[in-house]
Amino acid sequence: MKKITLAAIAILGLVFSANAQIQRGNVLIGSDLANLQLGLSKPTSFTGTIMPKAAWFIQDNVALGGYGSFSVATLKGNGSNITYGIGALGRIYSGAGTEIVRHGRFFGEANVGIEGQNYSATGGSTNGLGFGVGPGFAYFITPSIGLETLLKYNGIVGFGSSPYANNVNLQFGFQVYLPGRATAAKVIRDVK
Repeated sequence: MKKITLAAIAILGLVFSANAQIQRGNVLIGSDLANLQLGLSKPTSFTGTIMPKAAWFIQDNVALGGYGSFSVATLKGNGSNITYGIGALGRIYSGAGTEIVRHGRFFGEANVGIEGQNYSATGGSTNGLGFGVGPGFAYFITPSIGLETLLKYNGIVGFGSSPYANNVNLQFGFQVYLPGRATAAKVIRDVK
């Protein structure tokens, strides 16, 4: 019973440890959503994008990891437009003392990878090297959970019917910040 109680206290300590979310050794896991639209009038349509992410903090306020991206846009009778991508991403969070809101942090995000856009209605496509960059803001509803918004410029350089495609989009995300092994060990030592 003592071990179960100790484990529960350690887990609560990890979840509620202050300012530990963007420290070296921690992990960010989550997803962004963009362009969600459901057209109810005829012809019906649907548009949605999901971008899962995972990153590891290599030092305080700096994370490196990977992302995936999948988008579909359909219009009844016109086919579907598919956008995809996979690659590496990096984030830099603003340092301490730059908080506008008590539990919020600004960050910059950049990514590079293999991406593509394929339009079935027009037969057009662009596939090749994808990249993106933009500023964002993370609001931590708990020390381990962040709600984010990100304004990002995205481009694809490659081959297909168009050698270059680009856009600017506003994304909303939900990220979970998991403690690394060193942080977890420290909380368990502090509880004992």
